[in-house]
Amino acid sequence: MRVSVLAPLLLSLVAGTASAADTARARLDAFSKGLTSVSANFEQQISDATSGKTKISRGTLSLKAPRQFRWDTTTPYKQLIVADGEKVWIYDPDLEQVTVRAQGTEEAHSPLTVLTDLSQLDRDFTTSEQGEHDGQVWLRLKSKDKEPQFEYADLGFDQTGLASMAFKDTFDNSTQIRFSGWQRNAKLAPDLFKFTPPKGVDVVGDATPAAETHPLKP
Repeated sequence: MRVSVLAPLLLSLVAGTASAADTARARLDAFSKGLTSVSANFEQQISDATSGKTKISRGTLSLKAPRQFRWDTTTPYKQLIVADGEKVWIYDPDLEQVTVRAQGTEEAHSPLTVLTDLSQLDRDFTTSEQGEHDGQVWLRLKSKDKEPQFEYADLGFDQTGLASMAFKDTFDNSTQIRFSGWQRNAKLAPDLFKFTPPKGVDVVGDATPAAETHPLKP
């Protein structure tokens, strides 16, 4: 099954309005203030360390604090990842298969959580300024978790907000993501964060009724 390497990190993607701050951390603080929801377009490029091959995919993302997200890959293949606050659903239409798992510690230690809850930044990550390159200022995050899902994640900010994300996983694979069309605090339909497996598809994992979306309190 084709699963984006971002599945454990899908909650790492939000943006706001960048300020004229001199550091990436200051820009992060500025646009994260008051952020509750966001939507955007993405282009993701994954470089495999073993084969040297590069894969490019595009799609849209939507996120609502504190724990709901939707990552919808539209090209070159279709894949949908929905986190409803309790479960993560990964749907591959070509394979007619759905994988479902608990939304647990992987997401709790993702860079996204610091963007919607800055109190987690220093508690869960070490940070370092990476200076300016490619027209952006960069902040590096390293998880304090004993078994991190990634070696580091770099957030790149231009004059309009979060423009890029780059990270390297523990297998030395590299991923670069570019964002466009950010809509800060967009009014997102609740159905975006609900998922019901289509009839006839194989469901792998625990798809009990408790996996249905439940209202989340701030």
